[in-house]
Amino acid sequence: MAQDFAGYAYAMVVIVGGLIGFIKAGSVASLISGVTFGGVMAYAATRVSQNPQDVYLALVTSGALLALMGFRFSKSQKFMPAGLVTVLSLIMSIRYGAALL
Repeated sequence: MAQDFAGYAYAMVVIVGGLIGFIKAGSVASLISGVTFGGVMAYAATRVSQNPQDVYLALVTSGALLALMGFRFSKSQKFMPAGLVTVLSLIMSIRYGAALL
């Protein structure tokens, strides 16, 4: 079976982003949300790796991050980190949505 390397990479970006937010700004919320969303995304990537049609959790997770970080980006207008995660979440949402078709 093919591994969902893009899903794992996306999960790592989210986790590392949460860690960086905690280290640089002392934001516990960034740490908790980054590790939580990244962990769920890593689990979803494992499920997609086992069954390429099992994209529902990955789609919901990337969609939730798209909405959350898109809102933050619209308020701050700063590409890092909200804009980057918004773009990556959009790409992953399209990728997983296309897998449903």
